[in-house]
Amino acid sequence: MAIANYFYNSTTRKYVALFGTLFNQLKIQRHDNAGVLKKEMIVPLAYAPYQKILARVTADPDLINSRRPAMTLPRMSFEITSLAYDPERILPKNNNYNKAYGTSSSEVNKIYSPAPYTIFFSLNVYAKLQDDALQIVEQILPYFNPQYTLTLKPLVGFDTIKEDVPITLQSVNFQDDFEGSLEQRRTIIYTLDFGMRVNFHGPIRRSKVIRSTTANIHIDKASLLTSGADSDGLYVKQITTPDPANATPFSDFGFTTVTEYYGDSSQWKHILN
Repeated sequence: MAIANYFYNSTTRKYVALFGTLFNQLKIQRHDNAGVLKKEMIVPLAYAPYQKILARVTADPDLINSRRPAMTLPRMSFEITSLAYDPERILPKNNNYNKAYGTSSSEVNKIYSPAPYTIFFSLNVYAKLQDDALQIVEQILPYFNPQYTLTLKPLVGFDTIKEDVPITLQSVNFQDDFEGSLEQRRTIIYTLDFGMRVNFHGPIRRSKVIRSTTANIHIDKASLLTSGADSDGLYVKQITTPDPANATPFSDFGFTTVTEYYGDSSQWKHILN
C-alpha cells in the first residue's frame, strides 16, 4: 500500500476558516419609523449543521420554563456539504516545488503537484424579519459575480507558495414558514450554496541535491569500426557538475561538462557535435 507514512497539512481546516472569514463581520441595522438608526449588530456566525441550528431556532422561546432557550435571530451557519474531484485543473504529477532544508546545501524539501478538488459549502441565513434577512443577503450577492477570489498560504514552511482560491456562488434558495400554526415561531431561511476550488497537497518529502551526473554513451560496433573501446563498449563519458561547485539549488549557477573519449573518435565524434 502506497499510503503508509503519516502526514497532515490541516488543509480542510484552513479552507473552512477562510470561507468563514468572508461572512463573520456582516452587520444589520434597525431603524425607527422616522428612519433614525436605533441599533446595529454583527450577525453571529457558526460552523454547524443546518438541522442542528434549525432545531435551536425553533425551540421553545420561553426563557423561564425552558432550560435551553431558543436562539436569537438573525444569525448564520455554514457547513461542508460535499467534495468533488476537479479534473479540469489537474497538473502533471511530476511537477514539484523545492525549498531548502534548514541550512543544508545538500538536501531540500520537495512537494509534488496537488490534487484539485471542489469543496461545496452551504451558508444558511436565519431571520424572523424579512428585512433582516435581505440586509444580509444583499451584502453578499454583489461580491459573487460570479466568483470571489481569496489568497491562501497552504503549507507551513513554504511561505512563498500562495494559491488563489476562487469561491463561486452557485444558487440561492428561500424558505419561509409564515403559514405555520400560531404557536410556531416564524423563521425565514436563505440558503446560499458555494463551490470553493481548492488543492490538497501530499506529504513534504526530503531529497538529496544532485551535484554530479554521468552519461555513458555507447556507439554501435557493427556500423562504426573503431578501436580502443573499453570492455563494456563504452566510447564516450560525459560528467556534468554545477558551476560553482558549492552552488545551492536556489542560487544562480551554470554547468561544467567534461567529456572523455575512448578509442579512435575521428570516425564518429561528429555525431556528438
